Amino acid sequence: MVQATVVAIDGRGVLLHGPAGAGKSDLALRLIDRGALLVGDDGVMVTADNGRLLATQCPSGPGGLHVAGIGRVDVPVADGAVPIAIAIELSSTQPDAARWSVVGQHEVMSGHRIPQVRLDARESSAPIKVALALERWGH
Repeated sequence: MVQATVVAIDGRGVLLHGPAGAGKSDLALRLIDRGALLVGDDGVMVTADNGRLLATQCPSGPGGLHVAGIGRVDVPVADGAVPIAIAIELSSTQPDAARWSVVGQHEVMSGHRIPQVRLDARESSAPIKVALALERWGH
């Protein structure tokens, strides 16, 4: 199990991780509003399969998406396992988080290297940046 939130965009998994309060669920909500599907919130199962990492909802997870101030809500959910294409490391403590380069940065999970981008989830452009990063590096 990985403490993260994962959404699927066009069948590719976007792993959102960072410290508590970094905005994982909030960014997932904004991505879902743009057409993404929820894989899992507040914890996902990640397994290696034929050279790729697959994410699924944790069976013991609470289900739905946690929306601050509202609680758990039902949102569109991905069907089955989704290959993780990119990791988004969320940080609100670094003022220059959005300017960090992705070149040479990778998340390593179960021996697999996944492109990683760091950004501040609270920026209004964060969902667009996720889509651009997925398009550029998430193949």
